[in-house]
Amino acid sequence: MRFILTFVFTLSISLNLVSQTMDSSKLYEIIKQEADTVMVTGNSYHFVINENMLVCIYDENANRMRIISPIVERERISEEELLNALVANFHSVLDVKYALSDEILWSVYAHPLRELSEPQVIDAIQQVYAAALTFGSSYSSSGLVFPGNTKKVEKPKPKPLKKT
Repeated sequence: MRFILTFVFTLSISLNLVSQTMDSSKLYEIIKQEADTVMVTGNSYHFVINENMLVCIYDENANRMRIISPIVERERISEEELLNALVANFHSVLDVKYALSDEILWSVYAHPLRELSEPQVIDAIQQVYAAALTFGSSYSSSGLVFPGNTKKVEKPKPKPLKKT
């Protein structure tokens, strides 16, 4: 019995040592590896990947973090594009969502900070980047799409000018 208790105790300590708790410094190191440039501003990291701006905002006390990327000003997109973004939120942007704040459309990933793993942070960065990049076309954050009605509103194609 003593052997079993010792084994269980040792195993629980080993598992705790293996599991990592994400914090702002680990988050910074991961972002620094993935980004072209990183700038620290208070409780956020502003970084660039392939000329696209992303921001990671964290609050260790609240155990929250977001990775976001601005896409376009609200006044520059149509209602159809907004509706397409809502459909994509359900089917094709997976862990990321399109969101409107301060009259700017963003791609957004939100998650509890401490529970994040390094692969999840890397995946989140890639999905936020992809969702921002594909807004207006495939509206996707990866190659995966959930089945269902994924029909988007098609933009009318401009008619060619008639020569007279």
